[in-house]
Amino acid sequence: MTTNEDFHDEIGDDHISSNATNPLRDDAFDIPDDQKIELIKKDVESILRTLGMDLTDDSIKGTPNRVAKMFVKEIFGGLNPAKKPSSSTFDNNYKYGEMLVEKNIVVYSTCEHHLLPIIGRAHVGYISNGKVIGLSKMNRVVDYFSKRPQVQERLTMQIVQELQRALGTQDVACVIDAKHLCVNSRGIRDIESSTVTSEFGGKFKDEKTRREFLDYIKLETKF
Repeated sequence: MTTNEDFHDEIGDDHISSNATNPLRDDAFDIPDDQKIELIKKDVESILRTLGMDLTDDSIKGTPNRVAKMFVKEIFGGLNPAKKPSSSTFDNNYKYGEMLVEKNIVVYSTCEHHLLPIIGRAHVGYISNGKVIGLSKMNRVVDYFSKRPQVQERLTMQIVQELQRALGTQDVACVIDAKHLCVNSRGIRDIESSTVTSEFGGKFKDEKTRREFLDYIKLETKF
């Protein structure tokens, strides 16, 4: 029998009240990265000791430091606004007025409810309002917002909002199709299921334009 407590554990708090801003404290960046690494290292050591692991073993004695560096420098590096990629744009001098779609952008993120990986693909499109953005910049925007504890709904919104800001247009869309290891490797342990989220702005809210975008991507992604 599933209890209310079990249900709450499965969905987490932010599926009820999620918005486009990650829940960060005001003092999130008051201490430097090197100090954060040392603090996290001690916390990971404590977790492993509590689990009964022998931290003198050659295979595991370096794990606390590796995990701490990974958290700060890599998989959660997108929390730091100083690491936000520049979204430089250019004038659309060649007057291209049709939809531009970047398909199959790799998504590596981390579920904020269980700190397990989210792995999938993002598909991003926009219609120029006088500005264009370098193709790799779209990949970098996806990568930046992915590198933080996330929920997929918020990630999808953040990508669209950042590109709308950079391009000066509401005509931006994003669809993400991803596997959540909190579903695939624990709990129900369904290794086949994936989660699809979407955010459509401006002209993409029109059924015909949205259909054109979805026809381009076709969601035939392989992970």
